[in-house]
Amino acid sequence: MARYLEPRCKLCRHAGVKLFLKGERCLTSKCAMEKRSTSLGRRTSGWRRRVSGRGLQLREKQKARYTYGMMERQFRRFFAEAEKARGATGENFVQLLERRLDNVVYRLHFADSCQQARQLVNHGHIEVNGHKVDIPSYLVRPGDVVGWTKSGSKTDNYHRIAEEITGVVEPSWLLLDKGNLSARVLTLPTRSEIKTEFNENAIVEYYSR
Repeated sequence: MARYLEPRCKLCRHAGVKLFLKGERCLTSKCAMEKRSTSLGRRTSGWRRRVSGRGLQLREKQKARYTYGMMERQFRRFFAEAEKARGATGENFVQLLERRLDNVVYRLHFADSCQQARQLVNHGHIEVNGHKVDIPSYLVRPGDVVGWTKSGSKTDNYHRIAEEITGVVEPSWLLLDKGNLSARVLTLPTRSEIKTEFNENAIVEYYSR
């Protein structure tokens, strides 16, 4: 499958908002968005061109796609699945994105970024219900237990996480066992429990045209 190989800071600059694609680096002064905001502060505010309504919808779609690290075809497939489900399409869509295994690994702070979480899954370091799952787009369900495989528990990353996990606060729909570095999916996430930098209603409008 195709992958994005360009610098990820470009994605944040293109979206116009910090998407935390590079983990802890995004919280430091080394973040490209921090440098950009400083340089833009020296300029006047009227130099940017006006963005159309369609352009704003596209921007929100790209924010979501960059956040979850998905290519357009897979992103569109998830949206189609959300359209078929009962309830509000936007909420269904965000819930599906949040249930992806690579995102769950990231939300549990087993990885510093969604990209790193995807690598952990691809390399066979993560298991669900005792079985190795190497598909990042795997959707977790209530009752599933997400943990590390034997090979994953031998990595330097695992030992680092084990030392740093004490102060971690997991999402309310996940129950983290900090001693065993595993977590149980308690329920499906609700929209109020999911923090995003994009407007899913604009994405629905984008694909509805």
